[in-house]
Amino acid sequence: MNTKKKVGFYTLGCKLNFSETSTIARSFKDEGFDRVDFNDPADIYVINTCSVTENADKRFKTVVKQAQKSNPEAFVVAVGCYAQLKPQELADVNGVDLVLGATEKFKITDYLNDLTKNDLGEIHSCEIEDADFYVGSYSIGDRTRAFLKVQDGCDYKCTYCTIPLARGISRSDELQNVISNAKEISSKGIKEIVLTGVNIGDYGKGEFGNKKHEHTFLELVEALDQVEGIERLRISSIEPNLLKNETIDVVSKSRAFVPHFHIPLQSGSNVILKAMRRRYMRELYVDRVIKIKEVMPHACIGVDVIVGFPGETEDHFLETYNFLNELDISYLHVFTYSERANTVAAELDNVVPKNIRTKRSKMLRGLSAKKRRAFYESQIGATRKVLFESENKAGYIHGFTDNYVKVKSPWNPELVNTLHDIELTKIDDDGLVRFDFVEVHSA
Repeated sequence: MNTKKKVGFYTLGCKLNFSETSTIARSFKDEGFDRVDFNDPADIYVINTCSVTENADKRFKTVVKQAQKSNPEAFVVAVGCYAQLKPQELADVNGVDLVLGATEKFKITDYLNDLTKNDLGEIHSCEIEDADFYVGSYSIGDRTRAFLKVQDGCDYKCTYCTIPLARGISRSDELQNVISNAKEISSKGIKEIVLTGVNIGDYGKGEFGNKKHEHTFLELVEALDQVEGIERLRISSIEPNLLKNETIDVVSKSRAFVPHFHIPLQSGSNVILKAMRRRYMRELYVDRVIKIKEVMPHACIGVDVIVGFPGETEDHFLETYNFLNELDISYLHVFTYSERANTVAAELDNVVPKNIRTKRSKMLRGLSAKKRRAFYESQIGATRKVLFESENKAGYIHGFTDNYVKVKSPWNPELVNTLHDIELTKIDDDGLVRFDFVEVHSA
């Protein structure tokens, strides 16, 4: 009879949260717990929260209800960004027993001696200034790729952002530690590693946030490229002012790094960029895109953009729209600005009405679809390497080329988690790309 206690996990938010949930899950395993699916009955449910969108706040309550449905007696723990920013709000949610902030979440098993349900949620949350040590994380699960955390926290003071409040100062993992985590991931047969962090271009600040960089992001990229057994490396998201020409050159000649960059822009108007306290102007962004396309014409470039920031007039928005329309980029991630407590932007005048924010967001999403389509069309006839995913989606297997074109083919389980050279042939009705195999070479 299995008397082991069971634990289920639910992650809201970003790739960084996924990698941290995996690390927390491994600590439970070390303590003798069995991990089960979140929908199954468990003794403990751990919910890793996010504070970036309004929606994430609301979804938390739904997830708690879901846990209670599976086992009304289960012990429910909230960790993560929202838990650091608004612990009392989470503790007040019916069914929540324990709330752990930024420094406590990695010591979660220390808090679980007594698993009796609490009438009120208990909070262990540090002052964010105490979040000055670094915990390395990576996620491995059912995916063909792993998310490897190399950096945490942020020293930037963007006026709309709560992340520095939720995650503390910028600090990094030691280079040797990143390399050994990468080797461990590849030894498990995982083909692709995505580098994640809050501000990964700032990589190198010591684990206590000391400003002296032991290593630079460029050195990290060069070192990881040498690790045998890692088939693919992808940079998740990097600030334009920290993406140096040298790094772009190294990626263009690299063995494992793929030609795919995700670079936050946030606005195409210099007036708004200044109000956001971003660390660059739109001209620098253009330079980055030109440089990438110069050395990697086939590269995929994704862009984050925020609409409806306070003071964004119709002219500012059209400036952003036209700027992006003319730029040689591949897709957009569009965020509708939402007010966050304790941020400078929340106090600003000239608030953009919600209905106008929604309209602008729709326009940019339409532009994104157009850009993605144009990028996919530019790749028809090209030979690229694809990595196939593990899921059977309505009789099809999907995969991504190195430059992030999503392809599909009739389901074949033998293709799961393998790399193949393919020629992209046509865009299907659903917008995904069909292909022919060039040569079958399993990996």
